[in-house]
Amino acid sequence: MNTSIYPERFRNKKVIITGGLGFIGSNLAHRLVDYGAKVLLVDSLIPEYGGNLFNISEIEKEVAVNIADVRDIYSMRYLIQEKDYLFNLAGQTAHADSMKDPYTDLEINCRAQLSILEACRNCNPSIKIVFAGTRQIYGVPDYLPVDERHLLHPTDVNGINKMAGEWYHILYNNVYGLRSCSLRLTNTYGPRMRVKDARQTFLGIWIKQLINGEEIKVFGDGTQLRDFNYVEDVVNALLISAVNEDAYGQVFNLGCNNPVNLKDLAELLIRINKTGSYSLVPFPPERKQIDIGDYYGDYKKINSILGWEPTISLEEGITRSLEYYRKYRKHYWED
Repeated sequence: MNTSIYPERFRNKKVIITGGLGFIGSNLAHRLVDYGAKVLLVDSLIPEYGGNLFNISEIEKEVAVNIADVRDIYSMRYLIQEKDYLFNLAGQTAHADSMKDPYTDLEINCRAQLSILEACRNCNPSIKIVFAGTRQIYGVPDYLPVDERHLLHPTDVNGINKMAGEWYHILYNNVYGLRSCSLRLTNTYGPRMRVKDARQTFLGIWIKQLINGEEIKVFGDGTQLRDFNYVEDVVNALLISAVNEDAYGQVFNLGCNNPVNLKDLAELLIRINKTGSYSLVPFPPERKQIDIGDYYGDYKKINSILGWEPTISLEEGITRSLEYYRKYRKHYWED
């Protein structure tokens, strides 16, 4: 993976990031600012969805911010004009929330995605789009590791709507020539993620519990396998997908080389933190119904076509994450 190409490919380019004040969007924004891009961040700042102005405190004078909802068709039609790249990261990510309020999830993860693509088709057909998909669309795996040929049978409303949002992007690429691709993200973690609750990732709430001196709560028997990507590796995948013509029309899994079970993950966190404890607790009924069991992805396709591979080990990524949240905890879970 040749990261040296990024600065020259993004220098002075106009980039729009939906969900730009959120976890992945803000990390991507930092990198693009370093590369000399002209960055517009679009975010609704709806409290439950992870947008946080502190995420861009170091670059706030070097980016433009528009507080808008991707469901606002007229705003999106205006904002995407004359942009070279769209990183479409806005979405409702909480699986349990999607079951409690399926209509909002439908609006954000499905209908809004279609309206964004229509805006691009009609107002800026030359734009290049990278969509943040999710491994949740696979549902309970039929086999491991899960590759892109695996059947899609999501277990919750969020997965169904994210699946539709992804395929709108591929359809518009194939039918209208609107260059789009999708990355099926797995458990992304690192600085700037939402950690005040489990809406974004369970690892975030574990980090909060650990730093607060609370016991980590591991659902089930702790043997469930998961794969993790540090956010800087995910940013690399987004960038390399945007600048490589071979990416368009494709869906790609992300993943890692060493999946870990949740019990071992809790123990790793405690070891790195040098203190802490965990306990195994029963699944809440509403989570048990949509749990997917073991999951880890096969990322050979993106590696062979685009040359992407993860570079940050889980131990290094957790170390960096704990350092970040110890330093900035007041901006993420303290009023």
